[in-house]
Amino acid sequence: MVRWIIFILIYSIFSFYGYQAIKTVTKSSWLHYLFIAVAVIIAGNFIYQITSGEGRVLTPGKSYAFGFLLAFMSLNLVIVPVLFAEDIIRVVFGLYDKLVTKEVFDIPSRRKFISQVALGLAAIPFTSLLYGMYRGKYRFRVLEYELHFEDLPDAFDGYRITQISDIHSGSFDNHEKIKYGVDLVNEQKSDVILFTGDLVNNKATEMLPWKDLFGSLKAKDGVFSVLGNHDYGDYVDWNTPSDKEKNLEHLKQIQKEMGYDLLLNESRFIERDGQRIALVGVENWGKGGFKKAGDLRKASEDIDSKDFKVLMSHDPSHWEECVIHDDYHFHLTLSGHTHGMQFGIEIPGWIKWSPVKWRYKHWAGMYEQLGQHINVNRGFGYLAYPGRVGIWPEVTVITLKKGSNNA
Repeated sequence: MVRWIIFILIYSIFSFYGYQAIKTVTKSSWLHYLFIAVAVIIAGNFIYQITSGEGRVLTPGKSYAFGFLLAFMSLNLVIVPVLFAEDIIRVVFGLYDKLVTKEVFDIPSRRKFISQVALGLAAIPFTSLLYGMYRGKYRFRVLEYELHFEDLPDAFDGYRITQISDIHSGSFDNHEKIKYGVDLVNEQKSDVILFTGDLVNNKATEMLPWKDLFGSLKAKDGVFSVLGNHDYGDYVDWNTPSDKEKNLEHLKQIQKEMGYDLLLNESRFIERDGQRIALVGVENWGKGGFKKAGDLRKASEDIDSKDFKVLMSHDPSHWEECVIHDDYHFHLTLSGHTHGMQFGIEIPGWIKWSPVKWRYKHWAGMYEQLGQHINVNRGFGYLAYPGRVGIWPEVTVITLKKGSNNA
């Protein structure tokens, strides 16, 4: 109850400043009332969605309630500092007039121009977040990389890997758009498809409406997968530990029925012309409070240190903490998890920024360290905020080439 009182108090203060900006710019009373009505509806819907249903279980309804709240708060978040600064100046001028002219203390009225500037600036994040909810989350893009390795087996020169990550099927609400994304994956005609975790938000049943669609993913050497932190059901209040265990087993069974080869701290070999590369998959291992079920040593016990290795590990913090200093030298690691925070600015060759960079050193794209590479996929789906702004859903295609990059 206390947290909701605090939320309503903060929300009301922010909304008050937004209302003041609207009121200063226009004298139309119906717009004033409309703003108040929208503020009440957004807050009411958010509180209702969050407090109803299965507690922390994320649903499209909860996501949209959060999305609209985030967009509305971003509007007010820009307005507040501008009008608050103006309020300070107004009070200062009022005090000056009182002290110098000895007249009655009178605070000057708000200036229409200041409110217009505040609303104009606030419209940028507001419209961006709304765009992200309705169009941005479906702007699937294919990112292609060509990586050179001198010890790549000759038979795998030109080998194509398609990576997808973070499907989060429990958030989906548009079959046609998601089908477009799945078809885009198949259109790459890669030799293998690798999925790096977070099939669902919380429960295995979230995947059932999408099982046939994602089961249509096909590649010559198959589809392989690992688990992400959301796949374990750790963010749900289960009635019993047994229910949680059954949920995970159900998720594993669903992946099997979809034709995915789920790697649980284990490895597979992909062979061509008597040569091979090792595909290694670990369970989730995340820095901080995330699950650390990944066991790199166990996953690698059936491979040789000289094998060319592709590692699937959901959380990129695993690469920095454990992988790059391992004696086995994992040539390429594929991760996801960060989503690029679903919000940021990326202009190739100029800027690459997202708030998530303050949490993860390797948060999106390809990185190289100690002769090893990691690709952090920005994710196929979305979580919590039902949209994407600047960080679009990604299908990664990586081509392995024999030789040095200067060849």
